[in-house]
Amino acid sequence: MAETDTPYAADLDAEERGWYEIATLVRTCLPDERLEPGYYRDPDWSLRDLVGHLGTWLAEAATQFERLVAGTYEGHDVDIDGLNAVFLAAMHGQPWDVAWTQANAARTRMRQAWARLPEPTDEAAWWIRKSAVEHYAQHSDRLAEWVGELVARRDA
Repeated sequence: MAETDTPYAADLDAEERGWYEIATLVRTCLPDERLEPGYYRDPDWSLRDLVGHLGTWLAEAATQFERLVAGTYEGHDVDIDGLNAVFLAAMHGQPWDVAWTQANAARTRMRQAWARLPEPTDEAAWWIRKSAVEHYAQHSDRLAEWVGELVARRDA
C-alpha cells in the first residue's frame, strides 16, 4: 500500500513536516556543536543524544506497528521513563554519524510499518503520538532555543 493510500496519510504528512523541522535545525549546527552538552541538563544531553532518543523511539514504534499488523501486539503499557533510560544508555557515546543514521533508518522503517497498518486504531494512534508527531513537537521549542544558543556562540 502506498503512503497516500493509507488512512494515516494526513498524519504521515504531519510527521514529515515535524521531522524536517528537526532535521533543518540540527543541520544548522556544526559537527562539534552537535556534541555539546546543554540541550538538557541532569542528565546532560547534546543534539546527538536528542537524535538518538528520537531514533530509538521511532525504532520502537516500527516494532510495535509490525506487531499490530502481525497480530502479536500486547499493548502500550510501557514504562516511558524506563525506556528513555534504556534508550539513552544504548546510544551513549555513539558518534554523531551513527546516531543520525540510526534515527533516519528507524524513521524510514517506522513510516513503512505505519503505512502498512490496515486501519486506524487507538493503539496505533498512541504510538504515532509517542514516537513521532507529538514527540517531535515536545522537543521542537527547546531544540530551536538550543540551536539558537549554539549559533550565537559562534559570533561571541
